Amino acid sequence: MMKRTWRTGILGTVGLAAAWVQAADGPAPAKEPQPAIPPAGRILASLRKDRPFLLVPGTQGVARLREKVRTDPLCIAWYGALKDSVAKVSSKRPVEYRLPDGKRLLSVSRELKSRVESLGLLYLVDGDARHAARAWAELEAAARFKDWNPPHFLDTAEMTGGFALGYDWFFGAWTDAQRQTLRRAIAELGLKPGLQVYERNSGWAAGWNNWNQVCNGGLTLGALAIADTEPDLAATVVRHAALSVPIAMRHFAPDGGGVEGVTYWNYGSRYNVLMLDALESALGTDFGLRAVPGFQESGFYPIFMSGTDRTTFNFADCGSTGASAPQHLWMGRVFRRPEFTRFRLDALRDDGRGGGVADLLWYDPAAAALPAPPLPAGRHFRVAECASLRSAWNDTNALVLAIQAGDNRNLSGHRHLDLGSFILEAFGRRWIIDSGTESETYQAHRHHNPRAAYYRVRAEGHNTLVLNPGAGPDQAMKAVAPITSFETAPGGGRAVVDLSAAYAPHARRAVRTFEMADRSRVTVTDEVRADTPADLWWFAHTPADIDLAPDGRSATLRIDDRRVTATLAEPAGARFEVRKAQPLPTSPNPEKQAGNRFRKLAAHLPGVTATRIVVRFEPQEPPR
Repeated sequence: MMKRTWRTGILGTVGLAAAWVQAADGPAPAKEPQPAIPPAGRILASLRKDRPFLLVPGTQGVARLREKVRTDPLCIAWYGALKDSVAKVSSKRPVEYRLPDGKRLLSVSRELKSRVESLGLLYLVDGDARHAARAWAELEAAARFKDWNPPHFLDTAEMTGGFALGYDWFFGAWTDAQRQTLRRAIAELGLKPGLQVYERNSGWAAGWNNWNQVCNGGLTLGALAIADTEPDLAATVVRHAALSVPIAMRHFAPDGGGVEGVTYWNYGSRYNVLMLDALESALGTDFGLRAVPGFQESGFYPIFMSGTDRTTFNFADCGSTGASAPQHLWMGRVFRRPEFTRFRLDALRDDGRGGGVADLLWYDPAAAALPAPPLPAGRHFRVAECASLRSAWNDTNALVLAIQAGDNRNLSGHRHLDLGSFILEAFGRRWIIDSGTESETYQAHRHHNPRAAYYRVRAEGHNTLVLNPGAGPDQAMKAVAPITSFETAPGGGRAVVDLSAAYAPHARRAVRTFEMADRSRVTVTDEVRADTPADLWWFAHTPADIDLAPDGRSATLRIDDRRVTATLAEPAGARFEVRKAQPLPTSPNPEKQAGNRFRKLAAHLPGVTATRIVVRFEPQEPPR
């Protein structure tokens, strides 16, 4: 089983920050009508007068929160777990300014906001002044920082969001001097550096990845928090953010698919939802932003791109984490999608975990009581060009297949050369796996190596083809591989991926077809045509023990008492071999990179001009 990790904080998730890539590196977003954003002079006209007003709308919002914590069994348990977690950090020193990797303050920003938001929710419920005293120790320490590291603006945005909640949720506990300290920090260390980016219309403000959502979300929270005393600055920031965030939101169209993997869907959509919810609670409107096409469907993306235990399909820089997120509760209520609500609640129940701050805020007992309609057996996310098929839902033994296609142009610096790769589950185990994230790709400011130098990024580190291996990238860096056909059926389904662009100029045609039949087997078929003889490798990575048949035409994969048979049905002369998950002799091999303890099935076909490779995977029922 894959290990899962979470961070319960409302304002972020565990993980390294995204690498920034300019917007020109990806396809243009869909042209959709721009939500009607008022001019700056009117954007704050409906600002609430009573505090709190960020995510918790005034005294009525506080009363509803207290009622949930007092009467709802789930919220009672979650609140108790939150109190326990706060008690465990009460003896720790307040945050200190440090850049652990020489570039990012992000871990400090996240620690600050995690502590402050947890203390803040406890304070809203019980009014204990000790929570305010501890929160002030954190906020005062960070207010003294020389900056919030604006060169890596995620750090600034998350810190601004944490300060915003600290200012608003504890508002009645602060003295005038404390409020002034917090306002100055939000304005000078957060909003004004952000305004410089907006005025240049550059970087994340004009970009399309999770940075856009996180930075706009954090700055919106900060601007709203001090809007009553800094109206001009706040109105300008809020308007810029409201005009900027649809650039990222439109990338979920038309089906809700994410272009960066589920981990970054979680990170970006979390701040996107925080922004919309804060606008609604503080101003009574989100200016129609929630209606940006594709966003209402985006909650389906992690549902379909995760396995039977809701662990993410960790393509590219996506981690192996729980796919459910607190924003599923907000989306379930606001978009009337009980499937989203049920996905989150089932995940929390099955994992025996308590919900975090965001779960307590966004959980709606009425929405949780709605029946969830059945989900289809598969889904193709167009534009993102990924898909999944499964034999059944709510069955831990289900056969599940995930497919990665799409765009190698590194829209946001997180793609791998993994077009055509796949992940396979059966019996609640992951048999064909993605190699995972390479942490060294986040340290390019130190080693200056290209991403494609690392095994886990290269095609050879995935479950796909390699043609004419060498020292350069082993798929075309700008290739787009569409899913040209997708269908589901009662026993499975079928998907066709055109990989021709990925392997040009080595092949003029490369097409991979996935079929799930009778809920009992998956067949992967590759058809390759080349004008000149090509050296072709077929790879599939596995954590299983491998028993290779004497003739090399089949292999039995073993995990515990379970078995999956892989059969090399075509071509007639090909044989499986078992290899270590490591670079080919012709590939780059940086000294410092992730150690890959798994193995891979491989088939080597030298001198290919026209071939058809057919591999069939069949789970074997254990003996009774």
